[in-house]
Amino acid sequence: MQELPRERVVAATHASMEMVFSTMLGVAAEPDTSQLEMGGSMETFNGVMAWVGIAGKWTGTGRLLVSPRMACILAGHLLMSTFESVDEEVLDAVAEIANMVVGNVKNVLEEDLGQLCLSVPTVIYGKNYMTRSGKVQDWLVIPFQCLGESIEFRFCLMPAPTNPRAGFRIEVHHL
Repeated sequence: MQELPRERVVAATHASMEMVFSTMLGVAAEPDTSQLEMGGSMETFNGVMAWVGIAGKWTGTGRLLVSPRMACILAGHLLMSTFESVDEEVLDAVAEIANMVVGNVKNVLEEDLGQLCLSVPTVIYGKNYMTRSGKVQDWLVIPFQCLGESIEFRFCLMPAPTNPRAGFRIEVHHL
């Protein structure tokens, strides 16, 4: 199976963030230097993390990580309101932003990888928490600056297992 070029994911993420942030939020998200984080290390996070799963012949996850303050700012721009603290509306807004960005990246990658599907977004908010994705080897870390704060997008995408004992494979059928 073909290898996914890192530059293609980075370029698609830059374009998607620019489109979603300028069109839906009315703010700029300026890309920073991307990097490959080897080994799927477990890090401690503080703030809001929203992720969307990707499935098909390739499988993985796209994650958006922001501070609580930035979550409130982004939710305020999306919902044309003001939020002083993280609440259910803020978490839903961050999940929707992640869904839009990952969905746009997925659409670009389908040109090379074939049809892909997205999961329902999931969001976590807290202090000093860790996450781990099974069988994840490396994360492509794509940072941005927006309104003086850091935003981080992370992608992990790999060929889906074809050995039934190694996992399952999702087949998409159309009527």
